Amino acid sequence: MTILLPLAVPLLGALGYAVIGWRRVTAWMSAVSAAAVLTSAIILAGAEPHTALAGLLRGDALAAYMLVVIGAVALLATIATPAYFVTEIAARRATTRTATRHSVLVQLFLAAMALAVLAANLGVLWIAIEATTIVTAFLVGQRRTKAAVEAAWKYVVICSAGIALALLGTIVLNFASSRAPGAAGLDLAALATTASGLDPGVTRIAVVLLILGFGTKAGLAPLHAWLPDAHSQAPAPVSALMSGVLLSVAFYAILRVKVVADGALGTGFTRALLAVMAVASLVLAASLLLAQRDYKRMLAYSSIEHLGLVAFGTAIGSPLALAAVLLHVLGHGLAKGVLFLGAGRILQVTGTNRIDEVRGLAARHPVLAGGIGFGILALIGLPPFSVFASELGLFRAGFAVGLGWLTAIALVLVLIIAAAMVTHTSRMLLGAAPDGPGTATGTRRLPVPTAFALVGGLLVCAALGVTAGPLATLLDSAVDTLVGAR
Repeated sequence: MTILLPLAVPLLGALGYAVIGWRRVTAWMSAVSAAAVLTSAIILAGAEPHTALAGLLRGDALAAYMLVVIGAVALLATIATPAYFVTEIAARRATTRTATRHSVLVQLFLAAMALAVLAANLGVLWIAIEATTIVTAFLVGQRRTKAAVEAAWKYVVICSAGIALALLGTIVLNFASSRAPGAAGLDLAALATTASGLDPGVTRIAVVLLILGFGTKAGLAPLHAWLPDAHSQAPAPVSALMSGVLLSVAFYAILRVKVVADGALGTGFTRALLAVMAVASLVLAASLLLAQRDYKRMLAYSSIEHLGLVAFGTAIGSPLALAAVLLHVLGHGLAKGVLFLGAGRILQVTGTNRIDEVRGLAARHPVLAGGIGFGILALIGLPPFSVFASELGLFRAGFAVGLGWLTAIALVLVLIIAAAMVTHTSRMLLGAAPDGPGTATGTRRLPVPTAFALVGGLLVCAALGVTAGPLATLLDSAVDTLVGAR
């Protein structure tokens, strides 16, 4: 069945790497696996909603759309991975054993994210999100430096605390469901249908715990502190996956919970909770980006900003806002994947992650500099890139539903963040190359697969900004799922 392919293919890929190891003949197996996930998502998008594995998995329009996001960003990351490891192994910062372990874990990571978006049961969704924490903790600490190990432990401790809150929320919601008509249990579709019969007081507690818990994994304030360390210390392809996909998969859980919460409590409760978390995340990102000195941490704080915008659009909750949220998830994933892959290459050729020690990239590495420069323009929402269209939709929806003052605050913060990121990046791309750490080492040529990933990701992001094309129908169906029209 098509619904099982996004799980089966990465699991087989992990088994293949575990048995054969990372070598020239298997280096591209991860990219093939990611392409298979993307292909299965496209097939699933054209099928009617259906279940599998005794109702534990459900493929609907929203799940198919999220699988498109996972497959697209994973394809970018895995295309660039072989060249990344060739450079790392040549510099003796990694070995073929490291590459094998990395590849096994990345395949398990893809399978866990696919399970999360296909889960028909809130309990299965929780298990899948927890599985991503376990797998990615080893990827964050892959380099085994002091900073990487500390980031991995910080990631595990904070995200485990958040996931524990989500588990408690799941138990409380199950308690409310067991005493409501319909015996929905933790089935998400059944809960959405019978939400009006849930006890409001108990459901309110469950929703707070679930949103805080999954919001931790999505990098939203106040439990966001793991994100800058984890994203800055992880290998570049892992950072691309974590920022471009993992945060969105965690927020996907919030989207599913919101459908139930709105049916039981009305839209006002989740709107207030998510709006507070969204504005707090935007304020935090703006304040810390102004004086940022590490370009990978700069990208990590930008992820907090963009997930804050996703939370803000979800708080608005109108069909226009939700369509913009879903488009933003894909556009951000593509742009951030490009930027983290580019940042990893900058680290390889300069040996430093400090913004003030990288100069003159445009003169020395024009293709890499072009990818970074246009990636930043895509990320801050300049046309024709899709983030411009999604942010425009979010702000229009905010003013339309009467949240004008809150929307204006969000808009000002987004402009401040954009100015900070352009300022920091322009210093890296322009000017003369400094002596010392920022001087390029090794080859000047960007590996062809990496260049393909950077250019391809930006072209898709730009195309989505002009027209959603075949995704338009899938977007409409996914929004219908969230607003209860199906």
